[in-house]
Amino acid sequence: MPLRDVVGHRRLVSLLARALARDTLPPALLLAGPAGVGKKRVAAALATAINCTAPRSEDGLERDACGACASCRRIARGSHPDVVVVAPGDSGSIKIEAVRTVIDQANYRPFEARRRVVIIDEADALVEQAQHALLKTLEEPPSASIFLLVSSRPDALLPTVRSRCPRLRFAPLTPGEVATVLIRDHDHSEAEARAAAVDAEGSVGRALASASADLVDARETATRVLHQAARAADPAARLGTAEDLSPKKGSPMNERDQLAACLRIMASMLRDLGMIASQADAGVIANADLRTDLEALSRAYDARRSVRAYTAIDEALAALERNANAKVVANWLVLQL
Repeated sequence: MPLRDVVGHRRLVSLLARALARDTLPPALLLAGPAGVGKKRVAAALATAINCTAPRSEDGLERDACGACASCRRIARGSHPDVVVVAPGDSGSIKIEAVRTVIDQANYRPFEARRRVVIIDEADALVEQAQHALLKTLEEPPSASIFLLVSSRPDALLPTVRSRCPRLRFAPLTPGEVATVLIRDHDHSEAEARAAAVDAEGSVGRALASASADLVDARETATRVLHQAARAADPAARLGTAEDLSPKKGSPMNERDQLAACLRIMASMLRDLGMIASQADAGVIANADLRTDLEALSRAYDARRSVRAYTAIDEALAALERNANAKVVANWLVLQL
C-alpha cells in the first residue's frame, strides 16, 4: 500500500514522506498509539515507499511508492525478502531467538532492496532479554537497515529502547475515517460501517470486533428515540419510547450492553448536531449518512437542549457502569431528552 492510501494520520504520513525524500529518515522509529488505528499499515506503507523502484511525488507527498512495480507488489503480498515482520508467537511474546535472527539479517546488505526494513509488530511483547539483544543494534544501526517498532503500549518497552527510537504518536481515527476503512477494506455496507465506527473509539480493530448487525439496530433505535422524544412532550408518552431501548429478541447483546450502545450512538448524534450548527466540515460528522435525520432533529434540539440531553446520556452511561437497572436508566433518560 502506498502512503497516500493510508486513511488518517495525514501529518505523520507527510512527515515520513518528507524525511524519506530528503534522506533524513532515522534508522529506528517507534510507531506508538491506540490499538487498531493503522500503525502497522503505516509501517508497511513506509517500507513500500523506501523500496519502490519507481517512486513518485503524489497527493502532496514528497516521496511515495508507485504501488505497481515488482517491489511494491511483493511487499504487498508479504513475500519481499528485505521486508521482515516480527510478531508475537503462540505464547503471546516475542522471544530472543526471533530478534537474534533479524539482527543477523540486518548486519548483511539487503538481497535486492534499497534498504532492509524490519517491522516489529506489538513490540511491547518483546521479552526483556530480546529487548536487550535489540538494544545494541539500535545503538549502532546497520547503514542499510531500518527498524520500525509498532506498539500500543510503548511504556512496556525498556527506557533504553524507547530513548533510541524517535516516537511517532498516532491518535485515534475519526468515525468517518474508521467507516472509510471498513467500507474500502472489509466489505462493510455504509450503515454497518457508520454504526461500528461510532462505537469504535477511533479504532478499526475495535470496530471489526463489534457485532455490526446489532450496532445497526442500536443506531436505528437511537435515531427513533431521539425523534420520538423531540415530538412527545407528555411524560407518559416519553416513557413509552423507553420500550424501544430494550434489546431485540435473539440479540447476542444483553440489555445493559444494548442500552449502552444506543446511548453512545445518541451522544455521537448530539455531537453531530453541534457540528452542523457550527457549520463544521462534513468530514468530522460521525453520522454523515444520517444528515437528513440530523437536520430534522436540529429543529427540536437547540444548543441548550442538546447539551442537557448529552449530559443526561453521560450520567446514564455512568449509572450503567455502576450496575444500575437498565430499565430504570432508560425510563429516566427519555424524560431528560
